[in-house]
Amino acid sequence: MNTQDYIIVDPKICHGKPCFKNTRVMVHTVLELLAGGIKPEEITEDKYYPQLTDDHIRAALHYAAAVSEAGELVEFAA
Repeated sequence: MNTQDYIIVDPKICHGKPCFKNTRVMVHTVLELLAGGIKPEEITEDKYYPQLTDDHIRAALHYAAAVSEAGELVEFAA
């Protein structure tokens, strides 16, 4: 999967945070929902982000894996 088909980083959109193309939905928001136990199919329903598809969810996971593999350290608040 080519995440660039789904995810954009543009300083003019969402303060330069990764978001899904043609939306203002940030990738970290979807990842936090998944981490919180929300099922992918729930995220793409009306309650959350119906403009997203299963491919967007997969792109977010691929993006997170790539960032993790790159070895970037993220400090977590206790």
